[in-house]
Amino acid sequence: MEKNSHEDSCHPIQQGGGFDTVGSIATNVADGFTMIAVGDLIVTRPLTKCQDSGFGAVVEILHGADVTFGNMETNIFDVRSFAGSPAAEYGGAYHASLPELGPDLKEMGFNLLSYANNHSLDWGVEGMRETCRALDQNGIVYAGVGENLAQAGAARFLETTRGRVALVSLAASFTPLSRACDSAGEAPGRPGLNGLRVARRVVVLPEMLESLRQLRDALPDSKPGVRSTPDAVSGTIEERPEHIEDGENSSGVVVAGVTYKAGDKVGYSYEPDPRDVAELLRNVRRGKQFADFCIVTNHGHQPGNWSQEPPDYEQSFARMLIDAGADAYIVHGPHQLRGIEIYKDRPIFYSVGNFIMDDLRTPIGADMFAAHGKDPRNDTDAEVSVAEMARGFSDPVFYESVITVSRFEQNQLAELRLYPIELGHTKRFANRGVPRLARARQARAILERLQKLSKPFGTEIVIENDVGCIRFRPSSA
Repeated sequence: MEKNSHEDSCHPIQQGGGFDTVGSIATNVADGFTMIAVGDLIVTRPLTKCQDSGFGAVVEILHGADVTFGNMETNIFDVRSFAGSPAAEYGGAYHASLPELGPDLKEMGFNLLSYANNHSLDWGVEGMRETCRALDQNGIVYAGVGENLAQAGAARFLETTRGRVALVSLAASFTPLSRACDSAGEAPGRPGLNGLRVARRVVVLPEMLESLRQLRDALPDSKPGVRSTPDAVSGTIEERPEHIEDGENSSGVVVAGVTYKAGDKVGYSYEPDPRDVAELLRNVRRGKQFADFCIVTNHGHQPGNWSQEPPDYEQSFARMLIDAGADAYIVHGPHQLRGIEIYKDRPIFYSVGNFIMDDLRTPIGADMFAAHGKDPRNDTDAEVSVAEMARGFSDPVFYESVITVSRFEQNQLAELRLYPIELGHTKRFANRGVPRLARARQARAILERLQKLSKPFGTEIVIENDVGCIRFRPSSA
């Protein structure tokens, strides 16, 4: 990863031009503009009146900003009157929340939410629409979903006393049928989310490729020009290359729908779909043209929730968005912290982790019972959720995160403060997942981990009184 010192990242603003000296569209907010950004809101009930007294101190911080942002990773509806149903494709769990959550999110201080993620359509289009209504009714601005792709990808705007804020929300991790599309001729558009399709490649050592070629050639459908057909049972189709040269394409060797390419280290590589990138850049430009400050958020799990490093495409992608006009790029989805980079005076958060994991989800679909070997006639919703969390989220790292507070002066990032939080990993199921400020020893451990994760990006975090801090010198005009 490229190093990026704070001194080198500061660039003066040209007066009257609207662009800074490196070509990015300039930030245009009043002095003192503050953005709070946190991660995933996996929450099922109103929390401001809960018995966890530590939550009050967290809410107090959330109220101290012009923009308080989080990722809405649940759906809001009343099951007693809900006209929809659980989707056959769901994001790993059926996330559902009580209607009282809408006003409670407003009470917590949230005024801007992303809603493009792998849980947006857990309960179908009806669940998405019910959630949108709940947010609209409580005056919370959100982006990332819509009745077609144009609506899902469009920036949405929040008015503040220090400037107008645009939000563009996308998801690199999503269920295939949840992706929105536009109309084509007589075919109508499709409701859903703003998806960024990324092609995954498996990176292997060069000497491994020959064995993969032998395996490919031994398969019955490996002859050049042979196209795979959809599987009658699963409905899937192999991702074989459209253009084949000597049994492989420029991306590498394709075996059973998986592309392998040579590299120095075994792992995964990702390539965003250029069509999605072009449309996204257009939406970012449009968002900034109509606003003083533009936030872009991406819900992506790549290369996996186990990884503390972002996927290989993300740094260049984040910088491209900032060059197009974004003032902040925020990633959520991996459920744990990743590093922070400062690029051209703009913050890049490669993952802000979890903020709330109050996962008392009920009801859940029958498919989830089956996926965890449970029987809805004998087992409870809670027992299914506990099994799901134990399988993928037992590590305490998923219950530790930060509240990020970015303050801008003279249209530049002046200070970034990081408040460590913990979500009660050791508490019983009914009580864990609610954030509180971490105590001294745990706070330092969280910040030291974030220091280490941010160091490859040239970011230095100072720890002062159990709070992380990144400060910047004003640029000379």
